[in-house]
Order: sequence, then structure tokens, then C-alpha cells
Amino acid sequence: MSTYELLAGLPLEVDGYALDGLRAQVSSEFERLTTVVHLQGAGLEGVGEDVVYDGVDQTALQQAGPVHAEALSGRLSLGEFCRRVDELDLFPEPPQRDVSRLYRRWTFHSAGLDLALRQAGQPLHAVLGREPQPLTFVVSLRLGEPPSLDPIRRRLGRYPGLRFKLDPTSSWTPELIQELVDTGAVDSVDFKALYRGTIVDQPPDPILYQRVVDAFPDAWLEDPDVVTSETAAVLQDHHDRITWDAPIHGIADIEALAFPPRMVNIKPSRVGGLKALCDTYDYCAEHGIGAVVVGVAAVSYTHLTLPTILRV
Repeated sequence: MSTYELLAGLPLEVDGYALDGLRAQVSSEFERLTTVVHLQGAGLEGVGEDVVYDGVDQTALQQAGPVHAEALSGRLSLGEFCRRVDELDLFPEPPQRDVSRLYRRWTFHSAGLDLALRQAGQPLHAVLGREPQPLTFVVSLRLGEPPSLDPIRRRLGRYPGLRFKLDPTSSWTPELIQELVDTGAVDSVDFKALYRGTIVDQPPDPILYQRVVDAFPDAWLEDPDVVTSETAAVLQDHHDRITWDAPIHGIADIEALAFPPRMVNIKPSRVGGLKALCDTYDYCAEHGIGAVVVGVAAVSYTHLTLPTILRV
């Protein structure tokens, strides 16, 4: 039986939902808005966080309020609830970008999963018949411009066991890289080569690639440029360390990669639905592909924990 089939039959009672707006000043240039959906039923509550990036879409959702409460209410299975969600237009106004529809769909699916498990009185691993295993979080972080070790020092000062996924930039000096190596806390580096027109763009830089690949021989190399000849040459002996994030929306994207991966970063909100997510995890398990979760609300394939966010 597939992972989704084990979950879809869970009984679910929904009375309605409430919305809770959150905001954080990520930098002087960007205030991050999100919305927590509190799905209510039988005196219990399940939550899911809407991580749509555009603030105007978050504001419109919060101002509209729980307009789909009646459509989602009733006694039904988790699978039926997800299908109801899929039939709704969850945006009061058309979203700024089409991928946002996947993010919001996952918000409600994950809240439904959380509530169904709470009503069943069982943790996720018990429903799936799997043994829980330790889960290691990494903090996804940029080091500013000019880059500094200070963000790392502050966090390690409070939480010495933290691990990090960092975004290398061309402004990283050899001295800074050595300081990072000395922390022993870098598990992954994200080259952000697949982003265009964003504040995190990092053009292909073979000098940066060579320094980072050599300095962190055990780190995962996320979303590098494997097309530009100079950066591809740096990476040619390190394909087993390359993991993908931005292009992964499901099974088809994994199969379309230039070479089979050992690891992919599956963001549930980007996959956009419980069935598609479970099917993607099952595909990875069948093909020996690891699935990493980096600092986001997610259900990990290996550990299958409830949606969790690490905020530091």
C-alpha cells in the first residue's frame, strides 16, 4: 500500500478554520508575510502555514477571511478533504505567480493531515507503520553583503549543535571560507544557480565553485550550474554530491535531471499536494534517492514527522 493510501482513509471532522497572519523583517529590503491556517474540528486543531512569497497575496487572503469554511466542513476522509480543497479557488484575487497555487493548496492539505492525525490520536509514524528516527535540521542562511561570520557566531553561541545550509556568493573571500570550515557546522551549500531576477541570484562563478567544492568536501552542493562549461568542469567529479531544490516539483522533474541524483530537496509546498508529495517520496525510496528537508514546513520521508519549522 502506498504512503498516500495509508493516509487518505483517515477520518476527518472539520467545523471550520481561522487565519493568523505572521510577519518578519527578513532584511531591510524584505518583510516576509505568511499565514497560518488553523483547521478546527471535534474540539481539536490542525495547522498549516501558507508560504506564498508575495505579500499582496498574503494580505488578500487575510482580509478575505475563512471564506471556504462551509465548503470544507463536514465528516469525511482526509483524501476527500484534499479533493475538496483542490476544487476551490483559494485566492481572492489571482496570485502574482502561478506556483503560489501549489503553496496554498499544501497549506490546507497539511492542516488537514495534522488535524486527522490529532483526531485519530496517533502520530504519523504509527499510521504508516514506521519507526521514527533522529531528525537533523539545518538552518538556511545568507551571510550578508559584505559577508560576515557574525550570523553563524550568534546562532552557534546559543545553539552549539546547529548545522547550516549556506548560500555562497562571489564576495566570499578565502579567509571567510576558512572561518566557515573551522566551525565544522556547514552541511550544505546552495549555489542558487537556477534563480533569475531575484535578490538571491548568483551567476556562475568557477572561482567561487572551486573554492567551495574544495573547502567543504563532505557538504551537499545544491542547485549548481552544470551547464556553463567552466562551472561544469569544476563539478564533473562531484555529481554524487549534487542535490536539487528549485527545479523539483515532483517525480517528472526528478526524472528530467541531467543525471540521477543521490539526494533531492523536496519542499512539500512546491510539490503542492498530499498525494503528489507522498508519491514523490515513494518514488525516491524506490530509486534509492535521499530526500532532504531544509528549514521548512515539511513531512520528511525518512522520519515522517509532523509539519515542523525551525526558526532561529
